[in-house]
Amino acid sequence: MPDKRNVEVAWSDDQHAAFAKKRGNRVARNAVTTMGVNKAAVDPTRMRTYHDTYSVSRKRTGEVTNQRHSGRCWMFSAMNVLRASAMETLDVDTFEFSQAYGMFYDKLEKANMALERVIDMIDRPFDDRELAFVLDNGMGDGGFYPFAMNLVLKWGIVPKDAMPETASSKDSSQMNVWLQRLVHKDACELKRLHETGADTDALREAKADMLKDIWRVLAICLGEPPRTFDFECAVGPDAKVPEDLLIVQEGNPDKAGAASEVKGKDDKDKPGRLVRDRGITPLQFLERYVKVDPADYVELVSIPSERYPFGQVYHPLLTDSVTGGRQIHMVNVEPEVLDRAAIASLKAGVPCEIACDVSKEFPRGDETFGGVLATDTMDFDSLFGTELAMGRADMYASFESSLTHAMTFQGVELDDEGAPVAWRVENSWGKDACKDGYLIVSADWFHLYGGEVVCRREFVPTEVLELSDTGGAIDVEPWSGFGCAAGVGRRD
Repeated sequence: MPDKRNVEVAWSDDQHAAFAKKRGNRVARNAVTTMGVNKAAVDPTRMRTYHDTYSVSRKRTGEVTNQRHSGRCWMFSAMNVLRASAMETLDVDTFEFSQAYGMFYDKLEKANMALERVIDMIDRPFDDRELAFVLDNGMGDGGFYPFAMNLVLKWGIVPKDAMPETASSKDSSQMNVWLQRLVHKDACELKRLHETGADTDALREAKADMLKDIWRVLAICLGEPPRTFDFECAVGPDAKVPEDLLIVQEGNPDKAGAASEVKGKDDKDKPGRLVRDRGITPLQFLERYVKVDPADYVELVSIPSERYPFGQVYHPLLTDSVTGGRQIHMVNVEPEVLDRAAIASLKAGVPCEIACDVSKEFPRGDETFGGVLATDTMDFDSLFGTELAMGRADMYASFESSLTHAMTFQGVELDDEGAPVAWRVENSWGKDACKDGYLIVSADWFHLYGGEVVCRREFVPTEVLELSDTGGAIDVEPWSGFGCAAGVGRRD
């Protein structure tokens, strides 16, 4: 009987010889070992066929934001959607909300929810799968559009200068280590209290004291969230704000920070206008300057699966972050439904949140990359000499892909039939990333690697809206194929 090891060595030797005989293998090896896989796979001829022009595009989008080294894409995307209303109300070309303020209360709510779940599962061992999931994922940065909307509805929202970014919001890794430690320590303490006979009321009383420590750590890392603040902003002539809050600035509009400067107008003789709102609370700011209902949205996903068919509403368990808030209800529909809802929203001048697997066929960090996400601009099949294509259902079923990154649709190019050709996508990696902070996303790439669009209800087809309202949500485990595909525990 031949020695198995010698047979395998001989097999490898055969592969070695076969590899060396083909010139294409040698060229690919030299390219990849020198410049890396992505750069070697880029097809510059195809890349330059994509153009940053759109038949439907929002003119006033605001300056590109930057989540830096944090997993807050979902929060940045949600606030980039909401700020469109504030910009219209104030008649300005850019505005930014405080993501640090949102992050503070997101972490506080996540800690409360994690400890509540520990109390609910107090009789289970720590290696119980559900409890282990809570302890592993409870304090991460990741989230979904409903997370942000629940926070806004409960805590309000503030301009960025009312609570600026800090070192810990820009890079949350160190803060998260100690928040996670506190929650784990508190979970052990709750277990010990239960073992000594403490009832649920006593455990919740202990939890209330534990949250004081969480609040303190957050305040040290992010600063104290404002209870009230003074809001001052140069506004345009079409601002929809109370007259008693407006101040007309005569003289040099530039020095006054007037609307002509904000809006980039050439007429420097017109007086500027300021809105000055003193002692306003975050909830009052939401009511006065964000003229949309944060609860008025539908979360559409397109995740093909025999086990989780289209035409159903799904609720990933152990995922909601705000106790008493609106649950995550994902309406699973065909990809064309997402297209239609997003197009209707953009035609009305309203941006919408989207999510995709941004790691796929995306040469991030390549200075020659034109900010294009398409299925024909990188030729990995030719580079590696093998067939690598997979369908969406297979990718989700095998955990090859998931909706890991949230961004914002701001425009779309349509063909003669009204179908999308390419999307204009606002990212949150700063204005120097990609194409001035934006991506050109082909329709086929989004159909393959995308799969979530969150729109206001008015833009969702009637039959889908009825399904969302009356269909009832089916609970799915966060580690299920659907949960993983939707990005549960992965959207960081």
